[in-house]
Amino acid sequence: MAETEGDQKKDEGKKIVHTYPLIRHSDMPEEIRVEAMELCVTACEKFSSNNETAAKMIKDTMDKKFGPSWHVVVGEGFGYEVTHEVKNILYMFFGGNVAIVLWKCS
Repeated sequence: MAETEGDQKKDEGKKIVHTYPLIRHSDMPEEIRVEAMELCVTACEKFSSNNETAAKMIKDTMDKKFGPSWHVVVGEGFGYEVTHEVKNILYMFFGGNVAIVLWKCS
């Protein structure tokens, strides 16, 4: 069957929802990146309705494992520009439109 014009317009308005972590930028070593990504996914799943608590969990855990001073932003619809230590930044999406920026600076 041929699609009608109305069906085509419905498809154009749909958003793609990613159910897996999508890394947009990272310069971390592989082992730290994998651990940080898993931590971000766990925090966002555990505190799906509270981004502030998820960010606090990520920050506290990263500080304990990899030393201070880690910073985290969890949310939707934001831009960022940060100064960070080399090989210590991760920018990813999870659960569709939740973005996480994790970086270290002293």
